[in-house]
Amino acid sequence: MSVSLFDLTGKRALITGSSQGIGFALAKGLASAGASIVLNGRDKDKLATAAQAFQVRGIEVSTLSFDATDHGGVRTAIDDFEAQIGAIDILVNNAGMQHRAPLEDFPADAFERLLQTNIASVFHVGQAVARHMIKRKSGKIINVASVQTAVARAGIAPYSATKGAVGNLTKGMATDWAKYGLQCNALAPGYFDTPLNAALVSDPTFSDWLEKRTPAGRWGDVEELVGACIFLASGASSFVNGHILYVDGGITATL
Repeated sequence: MSVSLFDLTGKRALITGSSQGIGFALAKGLASAGASIVLNGRDKDKLATAAQAFQVRGIEVSTLSFDATDHGGVRTAIDDFEAQIGAIDILVNNAGMQHRAPLEDFPADAFERLLQTNIASVFHVGQAVARHMIKRKSGKIINVASVQTAVARAGIAPYSATKGAVGNLTKGMATDWAKYGLQCNALAPGYFDTPLNAALVSDPTFSDWLEKRTPAGRWGDVEELVGACIFLASGASSFVNGHILYVDGGITATL
């Protein structure tokens, strides 16, 4: 297999929620494969700081600030970008949040925020970008799912529900849009040391449990998601559609 299959030169990738954590790491990874990068987030200051980290390395980067939970705002931002700057060839739907509480005490407002941030945003941004991809008969959509797409853990039932929905929405995107030349897949990280998991990383009891539970015996490093993302963004995955790719050190493979 030629390495050119993984070359993203000439492609433009939009990564939502990319001012930090997994989104930032995936943006760097796609840039390393040749893609020009569009960073997204709601906090314009954090977004500018993230963009500067790319610019000092000579990497082509743009920023596009919008709230991924605002359907109208997303549509306007994407349409304006496509008209004024150019095509978005790759979309990584990464924006997400977490809230931990026993299910019997889970706050209703937190549940609604999870639904909007983790699943509605995938619909809003995915639809807005796909409308343009469909016209071009080409495009890659990568939705960031989770090990919780397949399994559950105490205290995060609503989060698990949203990530399960991300997995099935990904399959639905592939079912509807593959005929237009789009490949729509999901990247499902296991437990990675990120700001979203800071509370767990700092808990020795949880880390000990995780290391024993995971066949690889450790937390993941966000850089270990890059190869899978490049694969799903590139010509190497031209006949891969509706797939959920788990990058989890084997945690979903074993009891």
